[in-house]
Amino acid sequence: MPAKIILTDGLKVPIHIWTEDIDDTSIEQLKNVAQLDFVFHHVAAMPDVHAGMGATIGSVIATEGAVIPAAVGVDIGCGMLAVPTNLKRETFDSRDLDRLLNEITRRVPLGRGQYRQKDVLMTRCMPFAQPLEAIKRRHPNILSRMSSADWRAQLGTLGSGNHFIEIAADTEDKLWIMLHTGSRGVGNIMASYFIAKAKEACAARAETLPDSNLAYFTEGTAIFDDYMDAVNWAQAYAFENRQSILEQVLEALRTIAPAVDISSEIINCHHNYVTKEKHFGKDIWVTRKGAIRAGIGEKGIIPGSMGAQSYIVEGLGEAMAFESTSHGAGRTMSRTQAKNAFTVEDLVAQTEGVVCRKDAFVLDEIPAAYKDIDAVIENQQDLSKVIVRLKQLVCVKG
Repeated sequence: MPAKIILTDGLKVPIHIWTEDIDDTSIEQLKNVAQLDFVFHHVAAMPDVHAGMGATIGSVIATEGAVIPAAVGVDIGCGMLAVPTNLKRETFDSRDLDRLLNEITRRVPLGRGQYRQKDVLMTRCMPFAQPLEAIKRRHPNILSRMSSADWRAQLGTLGSGNHFIEIAADTEDKLWIMLHTGSRGVGNIMASYFIAKAKEACAARAETLPDSNLAYFTEGTAIFDDYMDAVNWAQAYAFENRQSILEQVLEALRTIAPAVDISSEIINCHHNYVTKEKHFGKDIWVTRKGAIRAGIGEKGIIPGSMGAQSYIVEGLGEAMAFESTSHGAGRTMSRTQAKNAFTVEDLVAQTEGVVCRKDAFVLDEIPAAYKDIDAVIENQQDLSKVIVRLKQLVCVKG
């Protein structure tokens, strides 16, 4: 059954938390948000909630007349894509899976990698060029760091950290493609720039906040409009980035299974973003910081760690969650803590049966550094329902 905590004491709005597995730092961050004058109705925390920058990861923050850039996060538009194929598990033996990992790695730049030829995806880049130039004209310093990380060359690249590409099998042995990435370097640069601008604006007003990372822009100002232009650009770029990677993964699959095809129903959803929605009778801004939209019948993706199951879910439209559900398992350890607590041998044991890197480079992504994905799913039965369960066969980490 769902677990839920409701906090009200000393807060401007209540906090609804869909788990009892939450640390003190996360509770403090949620309380900080719930004290802000422009926060609307209540704050919702998903069962994968854990501490973030200013606001917790795994929270849904509704606001009136203001938006908090750091709550949107530094990877604007980060999210998931998943689609079933016409292939079955029996299509591949272990050698094929090893080859597939190498093919995907060869075709999709990982980490800070870029395409060497900037015109590789030039056609896909064209719709983004003019809007980006408009943003740069108003804020000429925003992309000064992009000389070594051209946004055109990063479209269709994975990035690092917990970003991944997976080939997974459902309970009927049908193979799925699933991947996790966002707006890459350009999104990070935009986010960092506007987070700093928000802090400057609050300092100019001599405003005291419970956390400086909760600095905000007020709707109706030029800087608010500029930030939303940048956010919308980065969210669209992230969406297209996932579509581009999908095409490269399909090309990798075709080297082994030339007849591969995919369903027309591609699930492509953000889980770090801000948008305007209507809730409790008002049009308000909704920031999902590590949460996915889960309106009635809407499909979403909730991945587990690289050794656990993942889920395709359907939203139940729960009003008190602002029609949201979790975005994954949620970390219980920092990357440094995970590297200090576990060994490569632990990683090998915990990723048994998955073709993936099993070395010190990805030790910080060891499954034990995350919450139990099944407990997360159990705690949000009133937010979304499972329609497909997936188990990884191949996992490519950034």
